Amino acid sequence: MIPPLRRGLLVRNGGKGADWVPALLARLAARGVELADTPTESCEDACAAIARAAAGADLIVVAGGDGTLNGVAPALLEAGRPVGVLPLGTANDLARTLSIPVDLDAAADLIADGATRRIDVGLANGKPFFNVASLGLSAQLAASLGSGAKHRFGRFSYVLAALRVLLGAKTFRAAIAADGQVVRTQTYQIAVGNGRYYGGGAAVSEEADIDTGRLVLYSLEAGSLWKVVLLAPLFRQGRHVRWREVRTASATALEIRTPSPMPVNLDGELATETPLALTVRPKAVEVFAPARS
Repeated sequence: MIPPLRRGLLVRNGGKGADWVPALLARLAARGVELADTPTESCEDACAAIARAAAGADLIVVAGGDGTLNGVAPALLEAGRPVGVLPLGTANDLARTLSIPVDLDAAADLIADGATRRIDVGLANGKPFFNVASLGLSAQLAASLGSGAKHRFGRFSYVLAALRVLLGAKTFRAAIAADGQVVRTQTYQIAVGNGRYYGGGAAVSEEADIDTGRLVLYSLEAGSLWKVVLLAPLFRQGRHVRWREVRTASATALEIRTPSPMPVNLDGELATETPLALTVRPKAVEVFAPARS
């Protein structure tokens, strides 16, 4: 029995890496997935393209990294169509969280196979994010990590930028409200995860995942900078939360206040600032991905 034809659109940054497009479209077409190639020049253009095509689309495929996916998140939420991810970014943390392969052919085959998983979307001052909302060290990292460095050094650019940020790291004061309780702290970083991975493969915690309906927070409250450096290797597995210098919390809603406004990093982009109200929309987006292991 021949499976029904599925139609949709491929949203990507125009003119970037376009040599892979014809072969990928042909690969999907051979599996019954017909996509209209839609190069765009900005996230605003991409959102508009998704809005125009959503009514007649069976699926939407987004080619890009975490910043691209974050930029089109409002349109994906509004469209309500299954989403395919082709990881073309530097970090690809959402793809890592969902076990989507970085090989484009393998990622395309996953879309053609048709298996999906519903995932949560976090909201930070009303702005959607998939991975993490953070302030402190990671926001400083996002500010110092230019797109030129990402293209030139790839994932190693995160290491270079992190070293620069650590050399000038300072703590800041914050009040964290969760489940009716307020904690005041002095911290280097506060990160709130909707997903599991961020920052090129660091884990929010060992327990974090993207379909639990809860946000997971950690606050890095090490008394000295050398302890922050000592903790660094543990972030890859999320084991940093075992240390007493790391405060943790899990809730469906959180609020973070600082004495003066501080920039907040959403999925690698500085997108809002404190005071920060965080909530979660459970199972808000359907994504082509392997079942949760």
